[in-house]
Amino acid sequence: MNSGHDIVTLTVNPALDLSTSIDELRPFSKLRCSGERRDAGGGGINVARVAARLGARPLAVFPAGGPIGTYLADIVATEGIESLVVPIAGNTREDVTVTETKSGQQFRFVLAGPQLSRKEWERAASEFSACLTPSTLAVASGSLAPGVPEDFYATIAKSAKAKTARLMLDCSGKALAAALDVGVYLIKPNLRELRGLTGETLPDQEAWISAARRLVHEGQTKIVALSLAQDGALFVGKDFALRLTAPRVTPISTVGAGDSFLGGLAAAFCAGRDIKEACRHAVAAGTAALLAPGTDLCRAVDVERLLQEIAVVEI
Repeated sequence: MNSGHDIVTLTVNPALDLSTSIDELRPFSKLRCSGERRDAGGGGINVARVAARLGARPLAVFPAGGPIGTYLADIVATEGIESLVVPIAGNTREDVTVTETKSGQQFRFVLAGPQLSRKEWERAASEFSACLTPSTLAVASGSLAPGVPEDFYATIAKSAKAKTARLMLDCSGKALAAALDVGVYLIKPNLRELRGLTGETLPDQEAWISAARRLVHEGQTKIVALSLAQDGALFVGKDFALRLTAPRVTPISTVGAGDSFLGGLAAAFCAGRDIKEACRHAVAAGTAALLAPGTDLCRAVDVERLLQEIAVVEI
């Protein structure tokens, strides 16, 4: 079922992302905005969008319902991305990002999303599982929709393991902990999420590496891709620890930087790049997303340019 696809992504709580700008946010006033744009959103969908821009062939699996869900599926298709849509009774959510031009600050309003029935989230999991093969790079990313149990990603991890597919997972909290009990190929926490997962303060790089290596040695994941925002990233596996510093840029928007990071990494893996080059592509894509307006994601031309500025240091 996934013939011709390098990557299969799952987004259980997708969104239609609306972005706009305003001179100044003021309470109790009618605020007239300008420059609106709408993009498909949600972790796995964004990963698929980035991977496609960087030359991969993704399939995006996601539930959608109502007129917003129909519009979401349509704009995913306009980017040339094949999708497998699971119909739901609820209406797909919208998220809003507003940039205040006077201050340069960005405000993000994220809705909870529609309540999914057991039948709906089980079908999403089943459809995703049916797409997996031993050659698949599977990506499950994003928040859980209301009604979806905290062990949902653990179920996905079991399916990937049964199909011997590599699963890259980007989530947090109890959902992440449950999936790690099963074991995955790669996780992409930020420092706050790694601290929450381990229950430790993790004050410095030595502690970060130690915590990541424990996860690897315990069989919970093969690779920890620790995102450090403007400070780059740290990648830790069984026999390597790599530190990368992100190029300094002036951010236009921070929306989708983490998803671009994961999409760049997935596309690089699918292109057969080694771990060092894949890590460089991840950091370049994450940084390039900061240069895109509103809810857009990284552009291939920016990724290629920034690659030249990223060095990999073995620790």
